[in-house]
Amino acid sequence: MVAPKQSNVFATPARTSFVDTVVRDSLPGGDSVSRADGVSPSTPGSHCPAVPGHETTMDVTMEAVSDAFDREMVVRETALEDVEETIAAYMEKRPDLDIQLDVEAEASLPAESRPLLNSVGLAPGCVIENVYVMPGIPKELKAMFEDVIEAFDGDSISQFLYTVEPESNIVWALDEMEESFDVSVGCYPDREAGHNRLKITATDEQTLEAAAKWLKEHVDASENSVSRDWS
Repeated sequence: MVAPKQSNVFATPARTSFVDTVVRDSLPGGDSVSRADGVSPSTPGSHCPAVPGHETTMDVTMEAVSDAFDREMVVRETALEDVEETIAAYMEKRPDLDIQLDVEAEASLPAESRPLLNSVGLAPGCVIENVYVMPGIPKELKAMFEDVIEAFDGDSISQFLYTVEPESNIVWALDEMEESFDVSVGCYPDREAGHNRLKITATDEQTLEAAAKWLKEHVDASENSVSRDWS
């Protein structure tokens, strides 16, 4: 799979039908959409208290994007752990506050999407095919965007491979590939999915294909998603 060059960025109001329409209309062109959402009332430290049963703007956005791809909303374990750790850390600082929050709802993302953890806030974002969903609070958006900024590089193209081999077993191959081809490679462990995701980036398709072919010949990697039990 060659990742498309990112070209369209939309900031839309948190209305389900509007977000759904923008996403559906943008998909056929192959462009990526970055959805920067509004302030979430459930974010610790915000001026708005957490309200039980209240649907935040981020909730609305996630559900709309999920609808656009005809997927269910599911609790993602990596996101759930991160939300729980964030709440626990905040409660240590402010034990006087009574934060009422449905952590499972907060950690629910479209099925088969890739979670984007929120290092400076609460609500996780996600990547689903060529759509990036992120919170709109400036410091949270900036921190989360830094984690995916390579996907928005000018004319670079990328291909993803998947392997169940531990990163330590394939470092030699990744280093050799970068030295032999004009490419860069990133290894992204995903314990929930049970594999390591390898992202190969180049500036032309011929080099990218040659590098990917070489890597598949030297390590147990595939274009198809694979998994193993790492517990």
